[in-house]
Amino acid sequence: MPHIFDADVVSAILRHMNGDHTDDNLLITRAFSPAGGGEITDAVMTGLDGDGGVWEITRAGVPSELRVAWPSGAISDRPAVRREVVALYDLACEKLGVEPRPHA
Repeated sequence: MPHIFDADVVSAILRHMNGDHTDDNLLITRAFSPAGGGEITDAVMTGLDGDGGVWEITRAGVPSELRVAWPSGAISDRPAVRREVVALYDLACEKLGVEPRPHA
């Protein structure tokens, strides 16, 4: 059973990802979604737990859910979420041939 983060933690992370990292949401979902179905035109992070993140993606106007596992495996603390999202971003850049921006 995956670790379940407190609702306020999840809410803060989702607000940050969807407010400050909309391009990263698109990049991550484009890199880790199954091939086919057309280009992802919108991606919103809708949830997360200790096993991975969840995004609502839109292809050809049709929304669907995409779950992406954390690269390092299961996590159980808030600082690990940032580490894993950054790792997903870096892997997505590598997979898509995009130059990653430096991390603060």
